[in-house]
Amino acid sequence: MSRICEYSGKRPRVGNRVVRRGKAKREGGVGQKVTGISRRQWKPNLQTIRIVDEQGRVKRIKVCARYIKAGKFTKAPRGLAKKSA
Repeated sequence: MSRICEYSGKRPRVGNRVVRRGKAKREGGVGQKVTGISRRQWKPNLQTIRIVDEQGRVKRIKVCARYIKAGKFTKAPRGLAKKSA
């Protein structure tokens, strides 16, 4: 199971975690020094929800919370069983 939103295509993003020590110059120090850089990931807020698609079938999909909040789906009512094809 991949961590990708089925509608927006959001996926984990990668970047660096930068660790610094020292007091910033604007706060009266001599400046900050970088003491470590390591890789990190930002993961999308994916939720698995049950929706009713265009043909009236119930499907489980992974979507990001922003799309759920925007109301882009018709959620399947509870107790509605999957119809077999």
